[in-house]
Amino acid sequence: MTAAPLEDQDKFIHRDLSWLLFNERVLDESLDADNPLLERARFVAIFMNNLDEFLMVRYAALKSLIAAQYNRKDVYGYYPQDLYREVRTRVEELTQKACRIYDEKLKVQLAAEKILLRRAADLNPDQQKFVKRYFDATLYPVITPMAIDQGHPFPVLASKTISFAVHLERKGEMYLAVIPVPANLPRLVKLPSAKDGYEFILIDEILRDNLKNFFRGHEIKSAALFRIIRDSELSVDEEFSPNLLKSIEEGVRKRPRAKVVTLTVEKGCTEGLLDALTEALAFPKEEVTFVQGEMDLTYLFQLAGQVPEAKLFYPVHVPAKPVYENIFDRIRESDMLVHVPYQSFQPTVDLIKTAASDPAVLAIKMTLYRASDDSEIVSALKLAAKNRKQVTVLVEIKARFDEERNIGWARQLEEAGCHVIYGIAGMKIHSKITLIVRREEDRTRRYVHLSTGNYNENTAKVYTDVGYFTCNDDFARDISDVFNVITGYSQPARWKRVISSPYDLREYFFELIDKEIAFQKEHKNGFIFAKMNSLEDVKIIEKLYEASRAGVKVRLIVRGICVLLPGVPGLSETIKVKSIVGRFLEHSRIFLFNNNTDNRVFLSSADWMSRNFDRRIELMFEIYTEDFKERLRNILEACWKDNQKARVLQPQKTYSFARASKEKFSVQDEFLKTP
Repeated sequence: MTAAPLEDQDKFIHRDLSWLLFNERVLDESLDADNPLLERARFVAIFMNNLDEFLMVRYAALKSLIAAQYNRKDVYGYYPQDLYREVRTRVEELTQKACRIYDEKLKVQLAAEKILLRRAADLNPDQQKFVKRYFDATLYPVITPMAIDQGHPFPVLASKTISFAVHLERKGEMYLAVIPVPANLPRLVKLPSAKDGYEFILIDEILRDNLKNFFRGHEIKSAALFRIIRDSELSVDEEFSPNLLKSIEEGVRKRPRAKVVTLTVEKGCTEGLLDALTEALAFPKEEVTFVQGEMDLTYLFQLAGQVPEAKLFYPVHVPAKPVYENIFDRIRESDMLVHVPYQSFQPTVDLIKTAASDPAVLAIKMTLYRASDDSEIVSALKLAAKNRKQVTVLVEIKARFDEERNIGWARQLEEAGCHVIYGIAGMKIHSKITLIVRREEDRTRRYVHLSTGNYNENTAKVYTDVGYFTCNDDFARDISDVFNVITGYSQPARWKRVISSPYDLREYFFELIDKEIAFQKEHKNGFIFAKMNSLEDVKIIEKLYEASRAGVKVRLIVRGICVLLPGVPGLSETIKVKSIVGRFLEHSRIFLFNNNTDNRVFLSSADWMSRNFDRRIELMFEIYTEDFKERLRNILEACWKDNQKARVLQPQKTYSFARASKEKFSVQDEFLKTP
């Protein structure tokens, strides 16, 4: 008899539940005593910031499905209502866990280092005077109390806004008022303190102590902090939009008025005030989340930035920089592979800066998905246009939560004389590519840079990525053609060195996996080794399950979402999955196929997610140089060897540490020593 087919819930971990498992791994780094104290505090802030984004997008989308009475199972076997209950329970559990970690562990340890968060009632006389001056000179002029009545509608509060709800009484009548905590001021205020200590107070605590100053003639009956999260997914009909830039701008402007998807209120809020608040927000009272202690722990980012104690942070890392005098000479000499942040991101910056000023450079073409606020690369592109280079920049204005910044970059580049493309309707341009055309003595040569990560100098300090520099003619022709496809109406071909989505990337992976299945059947050496951020595409997963049933060994290093379930008898017995969460964010995408012992190794901008295969322009490229292939194999092997920060995904849909007490090995620490 054959076994009954598995239900979808037995074959997959739902992507939203898997994401919450990932964010819990981030939170658990705050419990690791091997991490310096303020880095542990920062992990709590990262966890909270991640959770906010999840609520604004995934949780909001789930609530919208339920509101629309959508009642079909998804590809993972869940009805929206069932998933919503499970997700909501997990979100509340994780939020409470984060609060407990901070209140019961980190606060105590911070206090032992003389880093204290004060309440207004605990201030000494000097601190009281300081806070009064700060309130009178800075806070009071900025704050605008808002009455809620027939003539004063509930204020438009942006997502993540913290506010006071205040119940007032005058002549027997009850009134509701709202005071938003200003987001344009640092939430954490440093207090005068002893020379060897650091003391702080939150501005919401200062406001709480001074609420009476805003409501003269009224009696404050009760007050409570609350925080809202709004649906922040842009809803733009790109196909029928005559101007994509204006449509995205309009969508961003509408975000502050989008539907409230979560309401968090501090414990102790009176029933009457809660009723008035939920009625004003049209939010179901039974869905309110209550927190004890400080609201929104992302202020811990600010705490880490205001305590200059080196011992409480990771040791400073100065990345190694390849040696060269001129970046073009270096690339002509031989291809170059750079592994950031262990090696410097500076060669990438130098490539654009040198091209901007080099009289021999004729044109620069590149994609920008995310860039830093003070980007040297963007400045260099503007200089290049000023120097009369032909500069074409594809700025992806739909990069989530970076829409406003990228629109700003796009306008600046356009004003500088660059030819700017704002993206493509229905697609996101996620590939990371640069092409530089240079006139040289013997010929016109094209220089190419491709990467697994963004052109962002700041994230390059904390994201692990691999950048590749070449002037190989095949690469140059392919990338030239890629830009023609993106910027014009050219149809894509099957290129020599690159593979792209949404055209044929998934199918190419299928071909590679099928070859491993064939080699396994003939030679018993089928093997797949892949590293990525997320694995969510069900079609790829089913193909990996097929490979496993054929006996192909599969190793997967997946930092975040992993929908695939390893080690299930009869389904995925030969598949193993690990996740590494540590000091650096594991962002590189590396794919290795044994190919009957003649390894084929690829780098890519794409994860194995449906959006990357179907709704994004991505690139994957093969590495042919043997020493580079060996180097990338070593990166994969070192990641797999990690027994300090790696967690192993179990068939029971849980993660467990792969820790060893002897022969400890942390891949990130190892690469810090030997990049």
